Amino acid sequence: MSLADELLADLEDAGMDGEVAMEEEHQLEDDSDGIDDIDDIDDLDSGHKATDSESIHHVARLNGSDQFKRVMGRIAEILDKNEPVSSAGPVESNPEYQLIVESNNLTVEIDNEINIIHKFCRDNYMKRFPELESLVPTPLEYIRTVKELGNDLERCKNNEVLQQVLSNATIMVVSVTASTTQGKQLDEYEEKRILEACHMSEDLILAKMKILEYVEARMSFIAPNLTIIVGASTAAKLMGAAGGLIALTKMPACNIMLLGSQKKTLTGFSSTAINPHTGYIYYSDLVQNIPTDLRRKAARLVSAKVTLAARIDSFHEAPDGKSGFNLKEEIERKLEKWQEPPPVKQIKALPAPIDPGRKKRGGRRYRKMKERLGMTEMRKQANRMTFGEIEDEAYQQNLGFSLGQLGKKGTGRIRAAQVDNKTQVKVSKTLQQKIQKANRAGAASTWGGKTSIRDRGSGTASSVAFTPLKGIEIVNPSASEKRVDEEALADGKKSYFASGAAFIKVETPAT
Repeated sequence: MSLADELLADLEDAGMDGEVAMEEEHQLEDDSDGIDDIDDIDDLDSGHKATDSESIHHVARLNGSDQFKRVMGRIAEILDKNEPVSSAGPVESNPEYQLIVESNNLTVEIDNEINIIHKFCRDNYMKRFPELESLVPTPLEYIRTVKELGNDLERCKNNEVLQQVLSNATIMVVSVTASTTQGKQLDEYEEKRILEACHMSEDLILAKMKILEYVEARMSFIAPNLTIIVGASTAAKLMGAAGGLIALTKMPACNIMLLGSQKKTLTGFSSTAINPHTGYIYYSDLVQNIPTDLRRKAARLVSAKVTLAARIDSFHEAPDGKSGFNLKEEIERKLEKWQEPPPVKQIKALPAPIDPGRKKRGGRRYRKMKERLGMTEMRKQANRMTFGEIEDEAYQQNLGFSLGQLGKKGTGRIRAAQVDNKTQVKVSKTLQQKIQKANRAGAASTWGGKTSIRDRGSGTASSVAFTPLKGIEIVNPSASEKRVDEEALADGKKSYFASGAAFIKVETPAT
């Protein structure tokens, strides 16, 4: 037999021995009197009811502790007498400072105790309304809702107390869900235990508010710089949520900004009006006094300065609050700078564009081309129109085509273009003589012109001429040309190499 088999055999023997012992105990119980057994059961039930291990007092014990009673009694005594704070000696040795620190620690314990009560109510009330946990996740709101509803879920309709705890949208969702819930009715004992837990949470909340009131009244003594920045109320809430001044100094600014933030249910509703990650600092007066779009940025700034002020107060530096004033002035300067309108933009001229040089035509040829292709005065007059005047159409086939201002004003003549002597082409003397000769020949051709035989350049010359005096007249072109040559010879202007030139007889004196 192996070692494992021996071990299994020993375990089986031990099990057999245990079963025999249990059978003997059952036989002894069966042999006893039945009436005595019933009396013992009644005694056990009465003891169970007397101790009630399922009561909330066995789960949440802070409300009945000696420390809680002592601190609350001392706070009530100080608030009733309104005793001033004694500033003699170091701050740590002052008994009231110790009470303030203990009160801050007690607020953290109260929050933990409320979470325990919330879990107790949730576990016991789940039998009646299991869907309420998902509809109201906040512990304090859940406890107050359970206290108001109890065993009758119809109370959620038109309930003024419940409207102070939950929003109208959440109340509507709870009402609809309560009408279709599968929960069962609670017995009297279970309902009593749940209501007792709800009343205990209400007492703890009142105690916490009293502690915060006391700490707020003494904040100028424990944290003067922090109080100057965010106010006594917000400073007391921050210290209570963080667990004291020392715990507040150990937290980064991003976590201090979230202290006091609450989770809200938005079952089927829009989240545009909800500000997530907003705590006590976001709802302080310093942040709420600026426009909405700058509040989140301002909350981050204030959280950073609150961290510095809390660390200054933890070392008991600047007890007169001078550092707090400096930090607050710095915050206010930045907030004012953020709200300033943007500077007016100066209108500046655009810089000259960086364009490469372009090639341009110039010189006499270009000027001549412009003169040749430029618009004439006649075309300008034809393009010019008079407003409100009916124009005469020049052609029937082109409607709307007119001659403009031509022939409407003055003598109808077009002023000749003025010739610039500087740009006028210079004519040589030889060219001038040729032009004059051509002009004279043209004048002679008026009385008959040249024949096509003598002048090969013109094919339109004729010996028939029309005169205003005699009508049709036949002219001899050769005779007319000869007469012109004689006149030129008499004037001494005949060219030496002319076609009609002849030798001149020169008389020489006799020798």
